[in-house]
Amino acid sequence: MANENAKNFANLETPGYVGFANLPNQVHRKSVKKGFEFTLMVVGESGLGKSTLVNSLFLTDLYPERVIPDATEKTNQTVKLDASTVEIEERGVKLRLTVVDTPGYGDAIDNTDCFRSIIQYIDEQFERFLRDESGLNRRNIVDNRIHCCFYFISPFGHGLKPLDIEFMKQLHNKVNIVPVIAKADCLTKKEVQRLKSRVMEEIEREGIKIYPLPDCDSDEDEDYKEQVRQLKAAVPFAVCGAGQQLEVRGRRVRGRLYPWGVVEVENPEHCDFIKLRTMLITHMQDLQEVTQEVHYENYRSERLARNGQVPKRHTSTESGLSEADSNGLNGSNEDSSERERVLREKEAELRRMQEMLEQMQRQMQLQAAGGTTA
Repeated sequence: MANENAKNFANLETPGYVGFANLPNQVHRKSVKKGFEFTLMVVGESGLGKSTLVNSLFLTDLYPERVIPDATEKTNQTVKLDASTVEIEERGVKLRLTVVDTPGYGDAIDNTDCFRSIIQYIDEQFERFLRDESGLNRRNIVDNRIHCCFYFISPFGHGLKPLDIEFMKQLHNKVNIVPVIAKADCLTKKEVQRLKSRVMEEIEREGIKIYPLPDCDSDEDEDYKEQVRQLKAAVPFAVCGAGQQLEVRGRRVRGRLYPWGVVEVENPEHCDFIKLRTMLITHMQDLQEVTQEVHYENYRSERLARNGQVPKRHTSTESGLSEADSNGLNGSNEDSSERERVLREKEAELRRMQEMLEQMQRQMQLQAAGGTTA
């Protein structure tokens, strides 16, 4: 009987190797079936080719009905955020790509608060994800958090503008910033290298944290190590985009036609478009992980600490406020004292409940001991 059962079990075995080494294949099949989500934000002044570059990166038209405002409308335009979502499928792998554009950024005369709405939008996506994650139905959470931000730098200046520095300082702890020099086809190679060096010097001097490409492990392939080294050396990426295809020497290429020749978008000798696309595609998972493990966790811990702890009360001398300033804060101090009173009452109630539980446990132990003795 035992031999017959063993024979039947052998007939049920699946062909090929069966073991936990197949776990990556299971994860791959599940991920492909579920699909991937990625949100990219593009920030920069109008006219730097943000929309054209995004369309060139993903070979799609994300803005088919966009109306470009004239000069009169631009003077009155405020910063607004425009999110466009498209489903992209390549070799059976589905990607839900959301691109958040920021028309009106940097176009006003006074751009002091032009990045406030962008910060608010990023925090709103964190808050929405935190609320969904804390809810009952966590199976189908849509991740709209910003995983990467392309910040476009004008090629016509001599480095970063004060607005560029202030924006990146405000957002480098909330999102992965990738600096991009726009319209690199209007600069010579020496001018591009000079501008790249100047931008990186200013970023390091100002203490701005841009997205760091992950280091390679020692057992990685040499070709991959060389690719990462070239990508790190290319930051900030000097790019140009094009939506039309041209015929050059018998082959179709995407580029821009000028009286002196053709600028090929996908030619590494002309710009860093290929390197930027390679960085985005090959490190898309790492961008999501850094967003989840660093930026979102920072927001989540600050949010929970802000809600669950009583803010420390400072005297006017400790905080450096004048008597008039401290008098102006009386309302907030009264609110904090009210919160402290409520918390003290809750703590006292918890202590009473804890004492009651301990008393009940002692009674149960005594009853159990009496029953054992009997």
